[in-house]
Amino acid sequence: MLLRISLIVAILAAIGAGALNVWKVRTQINTLMSQRDDYHTQLNQTQDTLAKTKSELANTKTDLAQTQQQLADAQTAEKNAEQTAAAETKKADDLSAQLAKASSERDDAQAQLAAYKETQLTAEQVTQLAKQLRDAQEAITVANDEKLVLTRTVTRLQNKLNELLGQDYVVKLRPDLKGKVIVVDPKWDFVVLNIGEDQGVLEDGEMLVSRDGKLVAKVIVRTVQKDRAIANIIPGWKIGDVYEGDMVTPAHPAS
Repeated sequence: MLLRISLIVAILAAIGAGALNVWKVRTQINTLMSQRDDYHTQLNQTQDTLAKTKSELANTKTDLAQTQQQLADAQTAEKNAEQTAAAETKKADDLSAQLAKASSERDDAQAQLAAYKETQLTAEQVTQLAKQLRDAQEAITVANDEKLVLTRTVTRLQNKLNELLGQDYVVKLRPDLKGKVIVVDPKWDFVVLNIGEDQGVLEDGEMLVSRDGKLVAKVIVRTVQKDRAIANIIPGWKIGDVYEGDMVTPAHPAS
């Protein structure tokens, strides 16, 4: 009997313990379900917030792109405005310069007109006088050229006359005459100079050849061309070899 009672008590105790465990498990399940629901709610809220944030970010990017484009357009417009202003300023400066030039030309024209009126000459008479002036200037130029040629001819003939008469003489050259040796023939001891009749070179004129300020030789002119001259090295006056580029100056400059 006692054993039966003990078994009954043990069974009741086991049933009670099982019921308690079931209650605890049910409580934990309810708690977990509540937490799950809370997590789902928070997740939904977080996802909504994230979606809203992404939308706002997209809108912000769009606004930023529009702002940047507006800034670029404004900078371009400013640059165009500056270029236009610079072009207008230059145009104004050019117009001012043209106006000043036109005013000056107008004043000169008025002065010339006043001077023309004072002469009491007709336009044909002024044109004729201008032509006569040009003709006179050309005639003077031709006369000066002929005078120079005649002077050179007289000097050359006088030198020849002195030579024929057997008089002691030297041909004097212009004191400012300077030239260079451009060709050297060491075999026949002659040189070609880059100066001639146009520069005042005369036949039989003697010239000193120098290099770096030192005398190298003395030459005598034998043939004179327009802008060239051929000269022979005078025996006994060849101190050193003559090279192209050496300077030549008159040995007997005219006073």
